[in-house]
Amino acid sequence: MYEKYIAIIDYNAGNIKSVSNALLKTGALVKVTNSLKVIRNASAIVLPGVGAFGNAINNLKIFNLPDLIKREIKRKPFLGICLGFQLLFEYSTEKDRNEGLGIFKGYVERIPEGVKIPHIGWNQINILKTDSKLFKNIENNENFYFVHSYYVKCEDASIISSTTNYGVNLTSSIEKDNIFALQFHPEKSSLKGMTILENFWNYVQEEG
Repeated sequence: MYEKYIAIIDYNAGNIKSVSNALLKTGALVKVTNSLKVIRNASAIVLPGVGAFGNAINNLKIFNLPDLIKREIKRKPFLGICLGFQLLFEYSTEKDRNEGLGIFKGYVERIPEGVKIPHIGWNQINILKTDSKLFKNIENNENFYFVHSYYVKCEDASIISSTTNYGVNLTSSIEKDNIFALQFHPEKSSLKGMTILENFWNYVQEEG
């Protein structure tokens, strides 16, 4: 019998172990990998990441991952976390302009001055999609853990599932069909973060 597993993409962009450990606690079978075959055969994909946008996209290219991600994201559950969320958009203005994966329209820019940068610590999310699969059993204005200096300017408001106020209204998550992505770190967000990861794993199991 085919056993479902989540491929966590390892492209030398940090925070892999904490994401893996958190998903294992949900009961998920997890494979940390940059193998194209393992990712193709996975039931779902998680793209985590911390650090610089340009370095991350270059690392993905080194492992020949961008085209694979663009194909696989169309047909299986996908979760992007922090930098893995930002990489889904067209480009980032961090340092020089760096092209992203271009899955969604929009770009990444620095949080405006007037607040402490980076945005580190707990902050509330305002849930916009009340039927969100990831936010099942999560109440509005719950706190989650953020660490970032840049944020997504999302062109398509219909995919935004939550926002967070930090000087400006930041897009803190998106959700469209089988694609989910979070600016905050569920693996660092205590029980509520675990609920989100459990919701993702439940969704993976439901999807055939």
